[in-house]
Amino acid sequence: MKNSDLQSASEIVIFGALGDLSRRKLLPALYQLDQAGLLNNESRILGVARQDHSVEEFTAFVVENLTEFVKEGLDKEVMTRFITRLVYQQLDFKDTASYSHLATTLKGGHETRVYYFSTPPAIYGDITDGLKSAKLITDADRVVMEKPIGNCLASSKVINDQVSRYFNENQIYRIDHYLGKETVLNLLVLRFANSLFTNNWDRNSIDHVQITVAESVGIEGRWGFYDDAGQMRDMIQNHLLQILSLLAMEPPADLSAESIRAEKLKAVKALVPINRMNVKEKTVRGQYADGYLNGLPVPGYLNEEDANQKSDTETFVAIKAEIDNWRWAGVPFYLRTGKRMPAKHSEIVVQFKPQAHNIFKESHVDLPANKLTIRLQPDEGVELQMMNKIPGIASQMHIQENKLDLSFSETYENQRVVDAYERLMLEVINGNQSLFVSRDEVEAAWTWADSIIEAWQTSNEAPKAYPAGTWGPVASLSMIARDDRQWVE
Repeated sequence: MKNSDLQSASEIVIFGALGDLSRRKLLPALYQLDQAGLLNNESRILGVARQDHSVEEFTAFVVENLTEFVKEGLDKEVMTRFITRLVYQQLDFKDTASYSHLATTLKGGHETRVYYFSTPPAIYGDITDGLKSAKLITDADRVVMEKPIGNCLASSKVINDQVSRYFNENQIYRIDHYLGKETVLNLLVLRFANSLFTNNWDRNSIDHVQITVAESVGIEGRWGFYDDAGQMRDMIQNHLLQILSLLAMEPPADLSAESIRAEKLKAVKALVPINRMNVKEKTVRGQYADGYLNGLPVPGYLNEEDANQKSDTETFVAIKAEIDNWRWAGVPFYLRTGKRMPAKHSEIVVQFKPQAHNIFKESHVDLPANKLTIRLQPDEGVELQMMNKIPGIASQMHIQENKLDLSFSETYENQRVVDAYERLMLEVINGNQSLFVSRDEVEAAWTWADSIIEAWQTSNEAPKAYPAGTWGPVASLSMIARDDRQWVE
């Protein structure tokens, strides 16, 4: 029996089907699922957008983008099957009456509809109202909401309320693509399937944790969105806090969505508030200036095309986060993310405490502590730094640092690393919410983030400049150096 035999046939409806997310991620993900035999034979893919196109024109658009973004090349047999699934519907998302046309297109007797909102969150409510007016919502249907949802706690509640009027919480899938990454998922296995880590994952063994998500790109034409959001709302509030919650949560009772979400929520709620009293000691805001990347000059944020010369939006954030519970009291979590940094580089570093007593002083006066590095991109894998004897016959024992390296590309060289959106799309189709964010998590994250943003606004202090192509403002080095630690570059 194939996995797809366990699914009911689905209508996968992508609102914003001609947009960047759809062509780069969603359509390639669905193609890969089809190639792997993970889509029911009767499932259809309906593209919905404002532009007026025929099915043939939409098909040509899909083929063109699959050719560009499916790295392994296209299989003719799979493409023939995939193309037959495609349907297109022109729609004015804000015109409730026009959804009757969508209802006509969707008449196929399929049991489950997956509505993917690949649009600005501001119109999620309009789409939901339109679906309801056309009687296109049943208890079997699901809706996928892209994050960030809102730009603060209040706006996130408005958006969630709009969708929740007609969809129950068990039908809503708030997507954060970081939760679909192999290495992020592997955190659950590392922590809870290996006693080496399970029994040493607390304040008694761990000195501190670093989470870095660095981007080499600038704003790439997203000025309108990004200048209103900034790195705090765009990255910290969702991606980095999701990673932190998986690192810090207590063991769930099982792998069910309810158990995992409950423990992640507790971790976020236990974050020590950062406010006007401690924001200068706990955070650093930065904004990239003119600099060099890969030997080539690049403009600063204020010199980007269409830039607002007076913008004080941050493109870099560093935070010393602390968790107020028994497991993590006294263990800082250093978060760092920014644009126009030297490389695209995302990783987690868990720094263990040093050995209490050293009997190898003749070889190493100070024994380095063990360090676990979890690489999220570009080379996904896990690395454990530890001490080892140097082979040889000398009477004095010499030791050195070595790395146990589990690189996914090398260890599983004959197995393709699945893209995050492939996994997440499959989980939606199968009705599993484990890798998606609950409303309570979203609101807890915004509560913590809003306090920091409000403190920045009150201080009225401009973000600190850093040259493009560097690792951020000098102040971020000082922040961690005050604790006698340093960033892992």
